[in-house]
Amino acid sequence: LVSSPFSHSPQSPGGPVELNVLGFLDSPGEENSTAERCYRSHSRSSVLQGLPFGGVPTVLVINVTCIHMSFIIFNNQSIACFMILLCFQGFCSWLLSLYHMKDEEIRSKCGIDAVTYLSFQRHIISLMTVVCLLSLAVILPVNFSGNLLDSPENFGRTTLANVNAKDNLLWLHCIFALVYFIITLLCMAHHSIRLEYREDEKVARTLMITSIPREISDPGLITKHFHEAYPSCTVTDIRFCFDVRKLMMLDLERRKAMKGRLYFASKAQKEGKIMIKTHPCAQIFCCDICGFEKLEEKRTDEFNAEKNRIAMKRLGIAFVTFRDERMTAVIVKDYSCAYCRRRPQQSSITTVLQSHKWGVSYAPAPSDIIWENLSVCGSRWWLRCVLLNILLFLLLFFLTTPAIIVNTMDKFNVTRPVESLRSPVITQFFPTLLLWAFSVLLPFIVYYSAFFESHWTRSGENQVTMHKCFLLLVFMVIILPSLGLSSLDLFFTWLFDVNFLDEKDVKFQCVFLPDNGAFFVNYVITSSLIGTSMELLRIPALTVYALRLCFAKSQAERIHVKRSQAYEFQFGLEYAWTMCIVAVSMTYSITCPIIMPFGLLYVILKHMVDRYNIYYAYVPTKLNQRIHRAAISQVIVAPILCMFWLLFFSVLRLGILSLLFLRGYSFSTCYVLCKVQGDTTVVLSPYRHKVQCIPLPSSL
Repeated sequence: LVSSPFSHSPQSPGGPVELNVLGFLDSPGEENSTAERCYRSHSRSSVLQGLPFGGVPTVLVINVTCIHMSFIIFNNQSIACFMILLCFQGFCSWLLSLYHMKDEEIRSKCGIDAVTYLSFQRHIISLMTVVCLLSLAVILPVNFSGNLLDSPENFGRTTLANVNAKDNLLWLHCIFALVYFIITLLCMAHHSIRLEYREDEKVARTLMITSIPREISDPGLITKHFHEAYPSCTVTDIRFCFDVRKLMMLDLERRKAMKGRLYFASKAQKEGKIMIKTHPCAQIFCCDICGFEKLEEKRTDEFNAEKNRIAMKRLGIAFVTFRDERMTAVIVKDYSCAYCRRRPQQSSITTVLQSHKWGVSYAPAPSDIIWENLSVCGSRWWLRCVLLNILLFLLLFFLTTPAIIVNTMDKFNVTRPVESLRSPVITQFFPTLLLWAFSVLLPFIVYYSAFFESHWTRSGENQVTMHKCFLLLVFMVIILPSLGLSSLDLFFTWLFDVNFLDEKDVKFQCVFLPDNGAFFVNYVITSSLIGTSMELLRIPALTVYALRLCFAKSQAERIHVKRSQAYEFQFGLEYAWTMCIVAVSMTYSITCPIIMPFGLLYVILKHMVDRYNIYYAYVPTKLNQRIHRAAISQVIVAPILCMFWLLFFSVLRLGILSLLFLRGYSFSTCYVLCKVQGDTTVVLSPYRHKVQCIPLPSSL
């Protein structure tokens, strides 16, 4: 027997907004409607209020006004500047340069990773365009054809809640959820095929070997080992690694002192004797001292002394270069099989070198290696990693979503004095703005946790940041707010405590209240307009730049700050933010299809802003191809969440086996997220890298 996927329980005699849908976990004798009960339960909160069309028009107007002001600020520093731009270049002329800019120009200046990232965004734009057209042309009319909600001001008329549970057209929603998944797979497959990445020939011929005994200082021993163990392999070069963290820091200080001396020496020749301000906050508190020559001499002596001691600081790491790529493939294949209870090829000095304990992998590109982090290895690296992640988990366990911060503000009467206004600015724009602000702030905490883990490569650091931030954002922006929860603490309590729903005032009838989806629409609008404009203005970077200028000890250091203000583009963080909005949009593309145009607007504006920032504002970055392939797996999460949300909404309408289905849904969602992420997540240990398996030649 085949029945409608949205069969429902009998409607309770409540108010007119009961929707015949939300009887989940209600007792038959309840007289008040679900909508009234939900709104009343949130009477002390500024997050959920019954507003005309969910406050979407008001939030849209506010965001358009804000982005218009930011564009004016970005383009014009004064009225005269505005007239010059208008006469000679045109308003927003910087936007026109984005269309004239070709991928070849970006590749030559910013590297292949920037081109790959922008190509990925173009594929996302194509995907979102198709999904947007299908949602607006098919799903939205079906939702609007329902008659459960009659008020034209009710946002719920555009959602799945407006369709009768017995309507056969609901099968279209199930079919289109599967269609979206297939389209996403095809789009990402096309992007994966077009990935272009050329390894440097020398990098492909070089192996990175770890766990070498630190007392080994003769490269001839390693050459002899490879000659005996792999007769067909010829070693051409061996370079040992040393702890250069302090040496690099002293070199930086020495160069800064030298540039300061040269600057003031040149200035003294033109202006005569001058006094140098060297006190912190020197522009505020003046303290005139001279001494750049002595400072440079001191830093040079310290640098030379550390350079002489560097031979004593071996790390047990070496880069070994072979004659061709085939030789490195043979050795990597042999050592990759060593984990299956077999030892790699041995030589007469295996016991001396302890070659069976080596970690062998392809060497990263020199520009990808963070050389000062190579000294953090072994148990020291693992201890640092475990402690940082425990602290991160404890922090995010209780402060996962901005909802808990908004509720805390309500307790301290921050928003209560203006609640009587019932203004969409307070009830919709303010919470969504907070959600966007904290969805930007909390990932920065995750980013710095990955930074302090001291990863050996920039690719590994970016990839760990990307996966951590994406998982955090999915829980923070999609899963927990959709379930009506405020933190992972409440989520796990609900998930494992069978008495939680009876003891706590948590009603899942409120989860899919008709205009609850407006909160996510407003969030995407805020991210699209205010979020992208803030990325264009780069307020955090400008703030750091201003602080560095303020605390510069002299005019020479101010010039150094101005010349070194550019930073590397954080691909991991930007991938996570982009995929978060894509996931939000596609998750609600069927239950609330009006969100799709704003999701499409976000990816278009995000592409334009990133294209501009990568070319003009950030320094080139070279990463491993794995981070771009890992981003593909994150896109697949979006249509999977869409299907799970459709299942969740269906279960709420069934009214039977509800608790079992909800628990199963939560476990399944967590499993899918962890599985998809885990398949491509870089292994945290800096010793291990993905290698290509090539069969051993018959001669061995």
